[in-house]
Amino acid sequence: MSVPFRPHTEPLTEELAAAARLAREAGALLLRHLEAGLEVEHKTSADDPVTAADREASALITAGLAAAFPEDGLLSEEETDGAARLSRERVWIIDPIDGTKEYVGGSPDYCVSIGLAVNGEAVLGVVYVPATDELFTGVVGYGVQKNGQTPQRPPGPWRVAVSDTEYRRELHRHALPGMLPSGSIALKLARIAALEADVTFTMSPRSEWDIAAGDALLRAAGGKVRRRDGGPVHYNRPQPHLEQGLIAGLPGALEWLEAELAAHRLPTAHLGLSDDAPVWAALDHADQHALRGHPGVHLRHAGQHVLALLVVDPHTRQVERAEGDAFHLERLTRDVTRALGPLGPGAR
Repeated sequence: MSVPFRPHTEPLTEELAAAARLAREAGALLLRHLEAGLEVEHKTSADDPVTAADREASALITAGLAAAFPEDGLLSEEETDGAARLSRERVWIIDPIDGTKEYVGGSPDYCVSIGLAVNGEAVLGVVYVPATDELFTGVVGYGVQKNGQTPQRPPGPWRVAVSDTEYRRELHRHALPGMLPSGSIALKLARIAALEADVTFTMSPRSEWDIAAGDALLRAAGGKVRRRDGGPVHYNRPQPHLEQGLIAGLPGALEWLEAELAAHRLPTAHLGLSDDAPVWAALDHADQHALRGHPGVHLRHAGQHVLALLVVDPHTRQVERAEGDAFHLERLTRDVTRALGPLGPGAR
């Protein structure tokens, strides 16, 4: 069994060097695929593409990590998941291309993301941007570097890195100050850790591989990543997906953004409500009584106001209830489809 991480005593020098080397090698592979031309497939929708480059980069990284650290667990978006990682204290969490949509569309806004979680906490992060040759590295307790240099923040107002997809679809309607739309969430977190932005948030849920490396980088820089309801983020769970959107940033900016999100009533999705989820309070007493304990209750809400409700049988994926504003119901259905796969009648 691997040795648990102890902050301020283990710089993880070998792990950081190996992850940085593999990220650069994977980045070079991605650039070669671009030069040769890409064949694009889709997982659940046009917003969810995958290519041979994703799979080959994943195989390169996982093979390299398995050879270097054979006692560690592995979780990659493009590999078949299994239960073996759940018994490991140390687990590498990998997204070979975070921002595949940008990658296939010719944008430089994609990256290779390699994180290490120990006992459920992100402790090491490497994010590499092949198109611009930017390498972000960090270990909690030891700070962050970009291309070997310690970042410095220029003066100015708070800068909010937001999803370009969420901005295009609805955030542009809101007067939230300082918004900077971009693609990859891993790269957003890395840029915040490198003091090139200050905060970020999402309305839709994300997966562990999207954020593990960026979370470690941000924690190494003194920042935080948490769920939109304020709860913590834990890694290496049986289902490696956050059930809700996230908020992340540096001290001061994070508290400012939380107040702005509340003031602007910006929505978030919460999938698969657990019995103790605070958002149950947004439902009326009759729905709370009828639905609490059901494993397939999904909400899109703004504070204590329900915008859309979707109740899905988790085994058959048949939709039992679909209610709410049409726009928000469509957004919620997309989120649930990405998490569960295609839904039965009533989803659209």
